[in-house]
Amino acid sequence: MESLDILTYLKDNLNTFSKRQILIATYILENYDKAAYMTAAVLSETIGVSESTVVRFASEIGFDGYPQMQKRLRQLTVTQSNSLKRMEIASRHLDDENILSSVLKSDVRMIEHTLEEIDKQQFDSAVNAILNAKNIYITGIRSAASLASFTDFYFRLMFDNTKLISSADASDMFEQAMHINENDVIIGMSFPRYSKNIIKLLEYASKRGATVIGITDSQTSPIVRIADYSLTAKSDINSFVDSLVAPFSVVNALIAALGMKQSEYIKKNFEDLENIWEEYGVYDKE
Repeated sequence: MESLDILTYLKDNLNTFSKRQILIATYILENYDKAAYMTAAVLSETIGVSESTVVRFASEIGFDGYPQMQKRLRQLTVTQSNSLKRMEIASRHLDDENILSSVLKSDVRMIEHTLEEIDKQQFDSAVNAILNAKNIYITGIRSAASLASFTDFYFRLMFDNTKLISSADASDMFEQAMHINENDVIIGMSFPRYSKNIIKLLEYASKRGATVIGITDSQTSPIVRIADYSLTAKSDINSFVDSLVAPFSVVNALIAALGMKQSEYIKKNFEDLENIWEEYGVYDKE
């Protein structure tokens, strides 16, 4: 079962379930954002059925077990919830008394999960594709715009063929990428809630033959189905604020890997930059 089809599946099959299963399905349909963070024991107590019934239900609708169903519901919560809904979720799962610790620990877990799940071969292939590209397009809007700008800043120190597409206007984005072709690479960044304009732009680039590198949150992201290479970094903090700590870490690793390959060129660039900065007093010496 695809992760985002669970609610549709429950609606379509509600009449085929037993009485206890209907209770479970109905609760999930009406409160999937709450169910996503309940253990099987808590969910069973809330609904009024046995824990074993809840566990069996998850298996009977196509999941390997309750944890997998719970994981899919959490993915759904992140991608489907608007900002108000995410604020409600945050109020239930972040510790108001120690918000600093709660958020930082959540970010640490995001990096740990990213390290466990990211595909090293995809990462290496993305590095090689960037090195061999005639032009490198980078795009990310809304909260991902900061990540795209950060990437562009450091790429410009390593390459002279980088183009940042940061406009949120669809027509402007397509105008900036209208000449993209099979010799080029485009790096697209998007996280829940996914930007339709980024998806459309990556589809256009793919049709033009460009190599698409996606930086997104999971294998269920719509970016993955378009991308030739996907770098996934967790960003599902339970808040209206998108946590991009793990994506920034992946980009840092990408920059470091490219830097190792471009060390002589970068050294020359920094020598020139240091002379410019010194001449024009860019940095305070105090």
